[in-house]
Amino acid sequence: MIKPTSLSILLIATLACGAALAQSVAQNKVRTETIRPPAPGEQKFRNEGHAASPDAIVGKLPEIITNPERLPPAVARTRERILAAARSGELLKIFGVMKEAPTLPVFSFSEDGDPIAFWKTNYPDSEGVEALSILINVLEAAFVHVDVGTPQEIYLWPYFARIPLKALTPAQRAELFRIITGADYKDMVEFGVYSFYRLGIAPDGTWQFFVAGD
Repeated sequence: MIKPTSLSILLIATLACGAALAQSVAQNKVRTETIRPPAPGEQKFRNEGHAASPDAIVGKLPEIITNPERLPPAVARTRERILAAARSGELLKIFGVMKEAPTLPVFSFSEDGDPIAFWKTNYPDSEGVEALSILINVLEAAFVHVDVGTPQEIYLWPYFARIPLKALTPAQRAELFRIITGADYKDMVEFGVYSFYRLGIAPDGTWQFFVAGD
């Protein structure tokens, strides 16, 4: 028979062991972390897609890249998602890809808040689908990697957006007219640079803009 004093000692020892075990479990508990997309102010890259001024594209020209396999994986994945949505011909699908970004990619320099309504207004004869055709042609063109090492660093389509129009070869001008009309070209020559639709994806894969104008 266990004496009362021995029983008390055993009970105290048991409680002490239990407390030590609980503390050990608490110390080794796996920490969990909620992953959330960065808020607009926290984004590493931010480029609104304004047309480069003629003075900004003088000097050494960026490399024109024709092979999409040279894109970083994150950029390549975003490009493929955009193309797949655009090829569907459904504005809602491309809008779905746009909403994956921390902030909606820039699609207009006005106060418009709805890209679908904006495209339908600008291309009423096709109910906005013409914008998707332009997007496909833009993303299938060669591209450039510019503003490297800055918050504006971007993979930019088409490459004409950073090449002076007067520097284009005859073959490159033929490529240009797959995207723009002669009237567009005349206006751009007066301005000095390409100012039609261009699309930018940041190095981390964030879709930044699909916009025209300056």
